[in-house]
Amino acid sequence: MQQRTPFQQFVLFLKGMAMGAADVVPGVSGGTIAFISGIYEELITTIHNLDLSVFKTWKKEGFGTMWRQYNLRFLVTLFAGVLLSLLLLAKVIGWLLIHEPIAMWSFFFGLIVASVVYIGRMIQPWSISVVIAVLVAGAISYYITLAEPVTSPDSGWFMLFAGFIAIIAMILPGISGSFILLLIGAYQTFIGAINQLRLGLTTADWSLLSEAILRLFSFGIGAILGLKVFSGVLTWLFKNYKNITFAILTGFMIGALNKIWPWKQVLSWRTNSGGERVPFLEKSISPFAFDGDAQLAIAVVFAIIGFLIIFILEAIAAKIKKE
Repeated sequence: MQQRTPFQQFVLFLKGMAMGAADVVPGVSGGTIAFISGIYEELITTIHNLDLSVFKTWKKEGFGTMWRQYNLRFLVTLFAGVLLSLLLLAKVIGWLLIHEPIAMWSFFFGLIVASVVYIGRMIQPWSISVVIAVLVAGAISYYITLAEPVTSPDSGWFMLFAGFIAIIAMILPGISGSFILLLIGAYQTFIGAINQLRLGLTTADWSLLSEAILRLFSFGIGAILGLKVFSGVLTWLFKNYKNITFAILTGFMIGALNKIWPWKQVLSWRTNSGGERVPFLEKSISPFAFDGDAQLAIAVVFAIIGFLIIFILEAIAAKIKKE
């Protein structure tokens, strides 16, 4: 595993914050951010290498050896950024998606289109099997965006299950973990628990804090199990079928574009954790059929900004690699 300078550690922390921000949004994947920022394979490999032997190494060879051998500095820095972002940005991004939806979704649309181009360029060579993989993955991802969400239960066992399923999507480019949470009915509970944790910490309210911790702990256990199981699958795929894996990831992101399309017709509504009425089930429509101000100019500008950010990140990553 690569050794990072303090500045590179700070950049890694910012990448974690970007992943956390993406994972809050139904439709945007933190795995996509990890992929385009050049840390995806290291993340999957590091998680896959973690097992109970970490404690044996700690006991026999000391904390320092364990810390270096299992690349724990990388994980701690990255997930500290993810956690801070979830705590700080959950409310902000939720507010923007309610009050400035076209600008926000256009920005995310530009991000994902650029990501499709970026990952698609890594597929060498193209073949019939690669094209089939893109089409099948795209169809599956598109179908997921059309699925109707269900009611949200609050039990600990369900939160454990939600963590297991959602974390797979969160680390898989193209499929949003938050959207999977919405589909299975756990999104409102999850965001509510994060906001409850923040409120409990700031007001020193133990009852709020303990309830939030219990829910997030159940979710976290499920997430750890999901990470461990799925990281092994992804590691094996990257080692043995890298080209096909890139094709599948590209297809997933292409299919996910339907969810991120800025212009929607609302079919039904729900009440979020803040008590606000927000869209529950939507379908994509033409901006010219949109009921209200389509904000085409704003949408184009934000989509271009999102698109360019990916290639700026790519250029920065390439420069750091050369150094």
